[in-house]
Amino acid sequence: MTIDVIRRPQKMAVMNVVWPASMLFGGLLWFGGYLRWGRTRSQNDEKTPMPVAVATGTNHCGAGCALGDLVAERVAFLIPAVAVVFGWGWLFKDKMFAVWILDFILAFGLGIIFQYFAIAPMRGLNLHQGLIEALKADAASITSWQIGMYGAMALIQLLLFPALFGGRAPVNSPEFWFAMQWAMLLGFSTAYPVNWLLIHVGIKERM
Repeated sequence: MTIDVIRRPQKMAVMNVVWPASMLFGGLLWFGGYLRWGRTRSQNDEKTPMPVAVATGTNHCGAGCALGDLVAERVAFLIPAVAVVFGWGWLFKDKMFAVWILDFILAFGLGIIFQYFAIAPMRGLNLHQGLIEALKADAASITSWQIGMYGAMALIQLLLFPALFGGRAPVNSPEFWFAMQWAMLLGFSTAYPVNWLLIHVGIKERM
């Protein structure tokens, strides 16, 4: 997909990053959606079916969340002291919850940056105005995504993996990242209705 967006750039430049990043959790199903709707976008966004426009907007949020979570989990694994800064040992007994704070901060920051580069060019906004509008457009979307992802990871790491394998999957294992993919898909499902509402009322742009 990365090669394809380089050869056939998206009309909205930030989507050249969003589509490949969404493959981190969406896999072949998302690649099929890209080929069907993302690669041959209509010049008139009004012709894009609302469910597809909402899915694309949710992907936009999800790309920031996926990259933020990927970086946060790896950094906290390689440098455990980072988790201490975010509460491990003094606020949370469980390191996982401290890392989730870092997850949220990075996911939120990247999501807002992605949204800024979508909304500012479309509306001709300056940096300050663009960041404010990006916050309005994606704050609820990113939060709902992370809630879904955290819920799934809690169920998998605290209940499913211990019951099946006797313990949690460490961050440096394929099982952890397989679980994270499923958690991201649940994040997509919890963020989808929020994005529908945001687009419907005009807070978030159709993509």
